[in-house]
Amino acid sequence: MDRSSAASCVYKRQILNHGYAERDAYWAGSGTWMAAEFLNRRGYLTVAPDYRSWGASEWGPSLFHTGLLADVLNLIGALATVPEADTTRLGMWGHSMGGGITTKALTVDPRIRAAVLYAANSADDADLIARWGPGCLPGETQYTTKCNPAEVILPDLPPEIVADYLAAAADPAMLQQIAPIHHLDHVTAPVQIHIGAADGAEHNATPPEWSVKLHDALLAAGRSSELFVYEGQGHLFVGTAWTEMMTRAADFFDAHVK
Repeated sequence: MDRSSAASCVYKRQILNHGYAERDAYWAGSGTWMAAEFLNRRGYLTVAPDYRSWGASEWGPSLFHTGLLADVLNLIGALATVPEADTTRLGMWGHSMGGGITTKALTVDPRIRAAVLYAANSADDADLIARWGPGCLPGETQYTTKCNPAEVILPDLPPEIVADYLAAAADPAMLQQIAPIHHLDHVTAPVQIHIGAADGAEHNATPPEWSVKLHDALLAAGRSSELFVYEGQGHLFVGTAWTEMMTRAADFFDAHVK
């Protein structure tokens, strides 16, 4: 877990959820340290979970990212142990896979006061499976099989659980029960969405239509959502676009978390 803060007093708290990275190349703070420094300068104390199977975290099963979601929810519950953190003013920021985890968290945890999604995974798990497939089984990789290495399927997971998981991944009715886009009536926090118009060209990136789909669904559900599209930007914003995105995010947190 990477933790950083601007000073030693009570601060508004932000959880920063990192996107997918190859596990052997990941380090604590990877994908979040720049956002952390930006928000620190704006008076926020930030914490970034490594999730199970990343960094020095222990391994554990995570089907449909529910294990990763549990890690984030458990982190929220542990924030009270940090004296500098004001746990009544909690925001969440997520990039790519971390944006998808943030969206799931919004449907189950009202403690989140505002959320920023940056190039987020689809809120519809059917989209993720259509693009990447279900989780990689032991011995499989995304280079040999159409599968999603972000799912954590351990070798000792009982065969009947694996079979049920694969059956659920192929069942549209079951995916509707799992995917947050079908449960947006439970969202209590305002949402701000950022997507690059050139995102999605690479296989591991997120098509812009996923962000548009979520934005439209939030509005249809009567929830607060802002959508910003950045021309020429891909999955990782660069230059002034990144600064503009983070400035908008910080202003948004100031308005809803302060």
